[in-house]
Amino acid sequence: MAASVIIADDDPNIVLSLEFLMKRAGYEVRVAHDGDAVLAAVADSVPDVVLLDVMMPKRNGYDVCDALRADPACRGLRIIMLTARGQAVERTKGLALGADAYITKPFSTREVVELVRQTLAGRAG
Repeated sequence: MAASVIIADDDPNIVLSLEFLMKRAGYEVRVAHDGDAVLAAVADSVPDVVLLDVMMPKRNGYDVCDALRADPACRGLRIIMLTARGQAVERTKGLALGADAYITKPFSTREVVELVRQTLAGRAG
């Protein structure tokens, strides 16, 4: 069974590119365009990885990350934050809230795919 990924970003160009490359890499992909949609998608079916933008409508990525880490059903979920906020304090905040990795924009979508592979390969059951 293919690993599943939720791409959570409100930028249609980023979503389109990541969705294409993730599917091509063999992942099952779902998309959410705001924080509430991410939480609803995860509640419906917990994915293996969430690619989580920080600045989204309704609920920001920090709030979503915090909510997911508080949910025992999401214990094995991997969270990779994608953001234009590259300051050290922002990165520290994301990692402190439980993100497994933090990537700043602009980024190479191919590098994101490789990071998902690495994150899943290193996952503890």
